[in-house]
Amino acid sequence: MGIPSFSGCTSGSYCSDQQATKVGDKQTQIYHRTVTTLTGQGPAYSGSKTETYIIKPNAAGIDTWTLAATTTDGGKTQTFTDAAGADFKKSMAPGGNLNKNVQAQVQKTLTAGGAKQGLVTLPGTSGSLEKITSEQQKALGIVSPNVGNSPTGDATSAPVNLQDKIGSSGQSRTGAGSFGTHRYPLNLNSSSQDKIKFDMLEYSPRGFQQDNKTNLAQFAERKSTGRKSLGTVFLPITSGISEANSCGWGEDRMDPGQALLANVALTSIQKGLSEGFGVAANAVETAAGAGNQDMKNAIATGFAAAASGAGGILSRTQGAVINPNLELLFNGPALRPFSFTFKMSARSELEAKEIIKIIRFFKQGMSPQKSSSNLFIKAPHTFKISYIRGKKDSHPFIGEIKECALQSFNVNYTPEGQYATFHDGPMISYEIQMQFTELEPVFNEDYGNSGSLPANLLFKTPEK
Repeated sequence: MGIPSFSGCTSGSYCSDQQATKVGDKQTQIYHRTVTTLTGQGPAYSGSKTETYIIKPNAAGIDTWTLAATTTDGGKTQTFTDAAGADFKKSMAPGGNLNKNVQAQVQKTLTAGGAKQGLVTLPGTSGSLEKITSEQQKALGIVSPNVGNSPTGDATSAPVNLQDKIGSSGQSRTGAGSFGTHRYPLNLNSSSQDKIKFDMLEYSPRGFQQDNKTNLAQFAERKSTGRKSLGTVFLPITSGISEANSCGWGEDRMDPGQALLANVALTSIQKGLSEGFGVAANAVETAAGAGNQDMKNAIATGFAAAASGAGGILSRTQGAVINPNLELLFNGPALRPFSFTFKMSARSELEAKEIIKIIRFFKQGMSPQKSSSNLFIKAPHTFKISYIRGKKDSHPFIGEIKECALQSFNVNYTPEGQYATFHDGPMISYEIQMQFTELEPVFNEDYGNSGSLPANLLFKTPEK
């Protein structure tokens, strides 16, 4: 069923998003949304009126949002219209599932809209709507009523979630929780399905510190604890997740002549010039000694090559080359990349809006920031990626990931191969591709040393 647009949100009212509740023995799914008007004057409103709209076919058989019930006492009693069926009325009675869900819609909308000392229930409480104090308003972040509507009167743009607030003009979105918590699909949090959690963190530079033993400057450890998440996205674990651990190794050559010069230089630095000259003299004496024909041939061909400017003399005359002592040597750690692809198709108007918020979450989070003076460009936010097994905090059988930078983020707006939208504009499907890279390499010590190999793939001290 397509979700029709809604035009019942009048100026000054608080309008919820649409939700669905199953009612009756047949578990019929009813789509509903609310329009609440506070009566009296703020900051202490005297009461409220809430109208509940449901989707019903009109005389022409077209689905439309239709007024079904009105309450002025927080849902204790309802005045029904002809659009309300028997199952709807029964479920709207106090204690009914539909009544509970509708009141939760109202409470969330009023809180998000910022109804000052209005009839609002604090998060985590139950019961009818109640007044809140100015101190509680401040704790909730409530500022002022949101009464503006879109030009079309569509209520989907009326409520403003506190989690979506941004700083004043010219400032980046900062502060714990400022990007909100989002998930796809919408019921992902209530299921035991394994999922991926993306926590956005404000970038923490390492800086310098002085080593107490050597008095030399070194980089400090990156702060990994006590950092509050700016926002979180939960997505289902898709097929194709992988990791690639690697280290930097490369070929290196050093022939006997280069080895001799290196030994002379190293000895001179460590033990003094006289010791270094002694090593050189001993090498010359050995090369000139009787029976050392290989050394004599090497020196002779070396001088011949220098005099003639021709190379490969030893190979042409002796069928040999100077031993290059070829060896694969460690030249440094490597940073691990991680790629993710998610395809998201909306099943409702609310889920379509959530997908847009998720895309906005990553696009804004990975973008560099201007300093207040515009003199500097600050680093983008970073991300902590966690695999979650069911409702646990981590997945011990998938390798852990250190803090990452989001280096690329691609959106395919037509993953089905054709341009198609819902009636109110969102695309029917979105596909996002993300490329992350860890900020720091993984070291042996990260896995700990418990005396025996643990039966999991987690680090010794997981970063949160």
